[in-house]
Amino acid sequence: MKNESMEAYGEFARVYDLFQDNVDYRAWAGYITGQLKKRGLSEGIVLDLGCGTGTMTELLAEEGYDMIGVDNAEEMLQEALEKRERSGHSILYLLQDMEEFELYGTVCAVVSVCDSLNYLLEEEALLQVFRLVNNYLDPGGVFLFDMNTPYKYETVIGSATIAENREEGSFIWENEYDPDTGINTYDLTLFLPREDGLYEKDTELHCQKAYSEQTVRELLEKAGLKVEAVYDAYTENPPGPESERLTFIAREQTKTPA
Repeated sequence: MKNESMEAYGEFARVYDLFQDNVDYRAWAGYITGQLKKRGLSEGIVLDLGCGTGTMTELLAEEGYDMIGVDNAEEMLQEALEKRERSGHSILYLLQDMEEFELYGTVCAVVSVCDSLNYLLEEEALLQVFRLVNNYLDPGGVFLFDMNTPYKYETVIGSATIAENREEGSFIWENEYDPDTGINTYDLTLFLPREDGLYEKDTELHCQKAYSEQTVRELLEKAGLKVEAVYDAYTENPPGPESERLTFIAREQTKTPA
């Protein structure tokens, strides 16, 4: 099943990095690298699942990993390809849906950042991705990813309207959280400048689902992955009731049918 909610990045891809400048990707990359090295993975092939514009993919390539990036948004990958051209890194980008991704062989680690996995709106879809990850991991390979928590959707952004006005463009991001389904809908309106000085309006719809820590743990184990740690995101602190994002670290231990 193809996840339509993950195909929403159109015009927003052009300014995605601009409006994500509050994310300390370099610090996150340092954390990821540290966790991988702690588990004996200082080199090898790493898959960035839901790689978007390739910011994390590039940073991990800087650290010496052989990177593969998978995303199903062509506009986002176009931005990633432009970064690759500038950096000269040998990164393989694949335009694929994460529920159906295929690689040429196994990898030592899979990473996924910026709540990419919250775009999977059904438990069965999340389980399918976990099974594919497990299938393509080397024996004992590591899966490190982050997810937004139910607390974040319910309390922090669930009924919030976020707006930013910048020289390069403006956006209004309206959120609506449904506690019955656990789905948060983002209604995004963009105003992007044209060459003639006028602004063009564009609208996009994004949906994400809240999963409890326990549900994610159970699905990982069902997929054949052993949960090694769950942290308050990008720390080594245990999750708390007000954690907005969690980092999960799991290992391949047995193969299951994907």
